[in-house]
Amino acid sequence: MSTATTEAPTLATAPSWQGPCAPGLAWSDALTVSLQDMDDTHEEFVALLAAVQQAPDAELVARWRELVAHTQDHFDREDAWMVATGFAPGSCHMTQHKVVLQVLREGLLSGDMGVLSPIRQMAHELTIWFPQHAQTMDAGLALHLKSVDFDTATGQVRAPAALPAAPISGCGGSCSSSGEQAA
Repeated sequence: MSTATTEAPTLATAPSWQGPCAPGLAWSDALTVSLQDMDDTHEEFVALLAAVQQAPDAELVARWRELVAHTQDHFDREDAWMVATGFAPGSCHMTQHKVVLQVLREGLLSGDMGVLSPIRQMAHELTIWFPQHAQTMDAGLALHLKSVDFDTATGQVRAPAALPAAPISGCGGSCSSSGEQAA
């Protein structure tokens, strides 16, 4: 009886992350959260990420810089929507935004020093992270914004009676307010 073993990748077998590659993520209906402003921003994010992955070395840092700037604006907007509709400032959704932005900025510093492989690795990791973030935290945020009839263009809450009584401290998909689980 033979037993097959799976070995963990080693430095010798790990991807080298050298040079352009095919986009690891494409926009699809699976990424929509049915909130137009958020979906439009997410689609732009996916396109910018693809541009990073396809960029030759000479253009990589510039494409990454565009992605970082877009993501800063993207996350700032979502964070403002959360604050306006009752999320606690330290909610894990906002915290995840801060952490991801910090990592993206570290990649930019690396790229500015001429070290490109971290950017290539980070771009790959974003293709794994983003769908889960969009389908959980952002989908939950979109449902919450709809429940309070939030106008993303004006920042107006048109159903203030539907705002949570206590700040939402959860992650968006499993919103919890001061110890109670939202439905």
